[in-house]
This record gives sequence, structure tokens and C-alpha cells, in this order.
Amino acid sequence: MGYEAHITRKAEWFEEEGPEITIEEWKNYVVSDPEMRLDGFAEATTPDGNTLRVESPGLSVWGAYSKHEEAGNMAWFDHYKGRITVKNPDEEILIKMHTIASALEAKVQGDEGEIYDSNGQSNWQELRGNAESDSCASKKPWWRFWS
Repeated sequence: MGYEAHITRKAEWFEEEGPEITIEEWKNYVVSDPEMRLDGFAEATTPDGNTLRVESPGLSVWGAYSKHEEAGNMAWFDHYKGRITVKNPDEEILIKMHTIASALEAKVQGDEGEIYDSNGQSNWQELRGNAESDSCASKKPWWRFWS
């Protein structure tokens, strides 16, 4: 399944209600950023030679990513449910995500609720420290039962 980071305007990326980034806003951003390219699909060849194709109208690639390889590794950004999502981002991608989030008046939030700054660093330790100091009867969201 993997880890994801999200560019979102919502208080928590997973909430159903709240301000969204529209597909039009996302496409306008991609067109304005010379490092980004709107493809609308992603393809990969599996080890057994089959082609896996995913289509999404907001699927874009960051062409200036230092680990970008046309035949393999790419930094894919997908517009999904009013947010922009990236799977398994490294620090370099998180920094780019923060740049995009700033332009879209949004933030970068990880699956665990942590927020990433302009250096690609999160407040995870701060969140974890607060969670550890809470009692067993804390008011953590149900999805944080493992922390």
C-alpha cells in the first residue's frame, strides 16, 4: 500500500468536508510550473513484462526530480478527492510539495497527520511526544490506535 503525503487545505487530509483544491486549480498550477507536466496517466512494466496503466485527469509528473528516469522512477503527483497525493515521497519531493502547497494556499500533511515544512521535515516527533504523554483514555482519532 505504501505511505502517502498530501497537499491539502483541510484541517486533516482525510476529512470529507472542508476546502478542496479543484482539478482546475491543479491543472492551472501544473501549466504554470515549467518543472511539471500533466500526463493524465502513468505506465509501468511489471517484472513479468505486463504493462500496468493508471489513468487520472490530474496525474502529473515532476520532471526536474533528481531521481527522475523516463523508464522507471518518477515523482507522480495526483489530484484526488480535492487534494494532491504523492506515494512514498522522499525529502526532495516533500520540499517540492511544500512549494506547490504554498502556491495553492495549502499545506503538506502525511498519512499520520504530521505536517511538513519547507525543508521537507515533519512535526512527527512533536505529535508523537504529545501522544505518548496522553493517558490511555486520550481522544485520539480511531485511526491512530497504533501510536
